[in-house]
Amino acid sequence: MPLKEPRFWYRPPGLLSRALAPLGALYTLGGEVRRRRAHAAELAAPLICIGNLVAGGSGKTPIALDIAARLQAAGHAVALLSRGHGGRLVGPLQVDPAVHSAAEVGDEPLLHARVAPAWIARDRAAGAQAAIAAGARVIVMDDGYQNPHVRPDLAILAVDGRRGFGNGQVIPAGPLREPVEAGLKRADAAVVIGADPTEAAVRLRRSVNGPVLRAEFVPAAAIADLVGRRVVAFAGIAQPDAFFALLADAGVELAATRAFADHHLFTVDDLAELRNLSVQHDAILATTHKDHVRLPPPLQPHVMPVGRTLAWADPAALEQLLVDFVGHPRRR
Repeated sequence: MPLKEPRFWYRPPGLLSRALAPLGALYTLGGEVRRRRAHAAELAAPLICIGNLVAGGSGKTPIALDIAARLQAAGHAVALLSRGHGGRLVGPLQVDPAVHSAAEVGDEPLLHARVAPAWIARDRAAGAQAAIAAGARVIVMDDGYQNPHVRPDLAILAVDGRRGFGNGQVIPAGPLREPVEAGLKRADAAVVIGADPTEAAVRLRRSVNGPVLRAEFVPAAAIADLVGRRVVAFAGIAQPDAFFALLADAGVELAATRAFADHHLFTVDDLAELRNLSVQHDAILATTHKDHVRLPPPLQPHVMPVGRTLAWADPAALEQLLVDFVGHPRRR
C-alpha cells in the first residue's frame, strides 16, 4: 500500500531531514549512475513527457489528459503512456476499460483510455514502441521524467504551487526525486497549478528554457448536483484535502470525509465503513474520478464521481507550445 508522505517534507529542514540527508545523497547518486548507464531508445514518433520533481501528486495526469485531448482535436493520432502504477500487469499493454480493472492496470490508465488509446508498460520505451506500432504518431507520457530509457522531445514539469519543492531535500530527507536545479535543466516548459505562495514560478522562470504556464483546478459541471446536499466524501489521492476543499468551496455540505493513501485499493471493510457513514449521516457518497475507477463495479452506481478540470491562465500560450512542438519536434 502506498505510504502517506511525511509532514516534515513540507516544512523547513529540521533535525530529521538533516539526519536523512546522507541517504538523500545516495539516492541522488543512484539516479545519476542510472542515467549515465542507460541508453535512451530511438522512437519513430515524438514524445511529450509530463513529469514532476517531487514524489506524490502535482497535477501531471490532468495536464496529460488536457494536452492529449487538444492534440486529438487538432487531428493528431495520440496515445497516452504510463507505467500503470498500482496495477499488477507489466505490459506493454493497451488498456481496455471494458476488460481491465484498476488492480490490473492502475487507476490513471483507465482515465487515460477515456481520452485516447492508453498504454501501460513498466518498460516505458517498449510501451512507446508498441503504441507507435499500433498507429500512434504522438506519445503523451504521464510521469517518467526521471526515466533514462526514453528521451522526451518536449519535457513539461508539473508543479503544485502551494507545495512547491517542499524542503528542498531529496528522498527520504524530502520529497524530491532529484535535486531541483538538475531537474529544471531538462525542462522545456513548466506548469504551476494553483496559488503559488512558495513562489515556484519565480524559480522556474530563472531556470527553465521555455514558457512557465499557470493553471488552476476548477470544479466540473457535475459538482452543481451536489450543492445543497449532504455528502460523505472520500479520496485516495496524493492530496485528499484538496478534493475536500474543492467540494466545500463549491458549497457542498460535507457530513464526513475519509482520506486514504494514494492509489489505495478499497477493501471490503473500507466499503462497509463508507456505506455505514452515508446511512448514519443520511448523505450520498462522492469521490474523485480516479478513486471511482478503483471501486468494485457493483458499488460504482452508488457513489458519485466528481471531477475537476484545468483552467489555463493563458490557453493561447499552451496552444502555441503544442503548435511549435508538432511543427518542429526536437529530436535530442
